[in-house]
Parts: sequence; structure tokens; C-alpha cells
Amino acid sequence: MADIDRAVRVAARTLARAGLAHAYGHCSARLDADRFVVCAARPMGLIGVGEKGTVVPIDGPLPDGVLGEVRLHQQIYRTRADIGAIARSMPPKTMSLSTLRRTPRALHGPGTYFAPGVPLWDDPQLIRSDEQAAAVIATMGTNAAVVMRGNGAVVAADTLEAMVALTWYPEDAARVDLDVLALDASLPAAVLSDDECRARATRSGRIIERMWEYLSAGDPELPGTVALSSSSSSHHRS
Repeated sequence: MADIDRAVRVAARTLARAGLAHAYGHCSARLDADRFVVCAARPMGLIGVGEKGTVVPIDGPLPDGVLGEVRLHQQIYRTRADIGAIARSMPPKTMSLSTLRRTPRALHGPGTYFAPGVPLWDDPQLIRSDEQAAAVIATMGTNAAVVMRGNGAVVAADTLEAMVALTWYPEDAARVDLDVLALDASLPAAVLSDDECRARATRSGRIIERMWEYLSAGDPELPGTVALSSSSSSHHRS
């Protein structure tokens, strides 16, 4: 429990440092078949070292003090046994693209992990009921993500590391998509085919691990952070 709670804090701060969440957003990790732990109900970038999250039942009411949209996490853990971690985030470029009722196309590598495309929940309202949450997650289906028009995204993965990487990927895909939209009428973008997406959406070569290392580097609760800092300082002094 303590290790998973710490890992959730690291993931929360990592998402914030990457610009994928601001005052709003939350992330969680599965504990077992019946429970998960969600980060503290405050801006993820401000979650302190050792600040505990809250254990939430997969079935049942949300505990006091837990944010209402954590019911989205409940719905995913309840319906998808393969999922070990979830993020509700506010990626800015994904959000901008969603106001056009569009989600990122597979124009380069990161976009291929969501083929044939990230589903869109076409409603900008906050999710404040179990019925709304169930409908959003039904729209998501078995995809790794769902974009909520003008209201951020939800990403689910088997591990915390993969969840962080897969939250960054559609934002980078949205960046590329927005860059090419101005030219799309005269120079149509080369959207990757389903076969190209299947071939490119690989995890071999430490794809997920390297993105996790890149995004989480320097977090105060990441194992090895102190030793790495000391080693770097010694090298600099020499």
C-alpha cells in the first residue's frame, strides 16, 4: 500500500510537471480487485512528499473528501480487469482540438497507440453522477483514452508508468495535428493506416520505460533521486 501510494504521488507530480494537469486532475492505481488508491484531492503538482492518497472502493459510494469525478476511475476499474492505473487530466492541446469535435489523428508514433482513434465524449459538462461516468467510459470502450470535449481526457493503462506515457502521447499527437491543420486543405496530412498503427504502437525497446524516466526525472520520491543528484554534484565539482 505504501509503495503504491508513493508511486501515485510521483505520477501525479509528473503529470503536472509535464503540463498535463493544472488545478484540476487526479490519478490512481489499483490495489486489488476491490480497491484503488487515488491521489490527494488538490492540484497534483502541489501534492507533497509523503502526502497520502485515499483508498476508494471499486463498488460503492466515494469516500468523504474524494473528488466527484473519481467515479470515472471506479467505472474503468469495475469494467476492465486489465487496467492498473488511471489519470483524469487537462492536456491543453488535446483540449483545444476537442473544441473542434476532433481528437488526435495518428500522424506520428505517439498517435498510433489509440488507433483507430481516440473516442470523443461530446459533452463539456463536469461528470457529477454515476450515470454520466458510465456513459463516458462506455464511449471509451477498450481504448486507452477518451477525450471529453472542452473538458480534458481520461487515460487508462496496465501500469502507472504506461498511464503517464499514454497521457503524454495524445497531447503530443494533438500538437502535431494542430500544427498541420492550417495546411490540411491543400496538403492533406498522411494519416497512418490501421496496419501502420499496429506495427508502430510497440512497447519493445523500453518505449514506455524511457518516457517514464524522461517525464518523472528529479521527483523527490523517485527511488535513486538523491543518489543521482549527489553523483551529479560530485561529477560537477571534479
